[in-house]
Amino acid sequence: MRTRSRFHRTPRWLRRIAWSTLLGLAILVVWPAAAWAQDAAAESAFVLNTFSFLVWGALVMWMCAGFTMLESGSVRSKSASMICLKNIGLYAIAGLAYYIVGYGVMYTDVGAVIGSLDLFYGPSADEIRLLGGDESALGAVVGNNYAVTSDWFFQMVFVATTASIVSGALAERVSLWAFFGFTALLTAVIYPVVGAWTWGGGWLSQMGFQDFAGSTIVHSTGGWAALAALLVVGPRWGKYRKDGSVKSTPPSNIPAVTLGVFILWLGWFGFNGGSVLALDGAANVLLMSNVLVNTNLAAAAGVVTALLVSKPILGRLDLFAGLNGAIAGLVAITAGPDIADGRIAILIGAIGALLCTAGLKLLERRKVDDVVGAVPAHLFAGIWGTLATSIAAGANVGVQLLGVVSVGAFVFSLSWIVWTVLDRTVGVRVSKEVELIGQDAAELGVDAYPEFVLMVDPDEDNDYRDA
Repeated sequence: MRTRSRFHRTPRWLRRIAWSTLLGLAILVVWPAAAWAQDAAAESAFVLNTFSFLVWGALVMWMCAGFTMLESGSVRSKSASMICLKNIGLYAIAGLAYYIVGYGVMYTDVGAVIGSLDLFYGPSADEIRLLGGDESALGAVVGNNYAVTSDWFFQMVFVATTASIVSGALAERVSLWAFFGFTALLTAVIYPVVGAWTWGGGWLSQMGFQDFAGSTIVHSTGGWAALAALLVVGPRWGKYRKDGSVKSTPPSNIPAVTLGVFILWLGWFGFNGGSVLALDGAANVLLMSNVLVNTNLAAAAGVVTALLVSKPILGRLDLFAGLNGAIAGLVAITAGPDIADGRIAILIGAIGALLCTAGLKLLERRKVDDVVGAVPAHLFAGIWGTLATSIAAGANVGVQLLGVVSVGAFVFSLSWIVWTVLDRTVGVRVSKEVELIGQDAAELGVDAYPEFVLMVDPDEDNDYRDA
């Protein structure tokens, strides 16, 4: 026969006291441990998200090097140094303008159309307290899920990309200071207003407009601005002859152009991958993986498609078209890289490259001298990618179309006005003599390739504008 333990022979009232004491001790031990674990998880998420913004942002910043290589290799050697100056200058201007004005317009207290003039955007009050040694601010800082300035940095490198698109289109003839002036306005006002409508929670966002990483917000904005500039500035001297023929102006450094495209391809992983905006859990990491794979597939499909259609459209197997095909595929998938089916990403990239290659021929026929093919690659492919989200990502096609049209009307019209005002005041292009000699020798006194002798091409006087 089993006997009762000594504990069970203890009076009931004493047993209750013992149990209550043990329960209290357990709560005292377990509750702080659970709270600590929760705080640790929140702090880990804060660190990972902030790290993601900073690392992906640095990779997007490196795209500026890609644009520099692409543009400097695409122009004739006599203006390559000026391209380098323009690209580092525009990045610096973009950073300052977006810091002083742009970020606030895009994200601070955004109504339907625009945010507030939050000048010199910086760390939050809680972050400043924590940096000053006030540990009580830790909870508020961590509760934001990421460092405030890390978000600013990631957003800033996007606006620099928009400005780079305009730079490439206008190469070899635009006035440096007129271009810098437009860059300041583009990065402080034009792009931030478009961003406020969309990513900032404005009227297009409220209607359900979708643009995951910026096919319209970044690339079409840059494309519309570039198109307006091209129409005001005009083509290079000698590019279009009096008889209607087009003078070939092949890139001066094909390896540099190719390297530039590879750098852009690499940077695009930060562009699209970072736009997941979080790295704090398995679901976000899985999404980020799919985004990077789809980005790569679309670019690859763009290269192959452009090479296949270059001969029927351009009359030759064209390396430049293939390189632009990669960029067009990347631009097209940027609006919706978060889809689950990679086959759709291939289709989106392929159609983007087809539109880009056809666009190169269209601009040539219309005598629009886009040196690097920025408008077909960023504008045409960007429009397609934005509309394609209605097929692949469940967006409303009417809302997407409205977004394309409204952004296009705003950016193109305002850009055209600004360039026209600049043209009638300070002038938007260098003199014919400077252009024929080359901006490097005439304005900088620094040749990109000093072992070569610069000579003026007499055929450049055979220009349709002299007819």
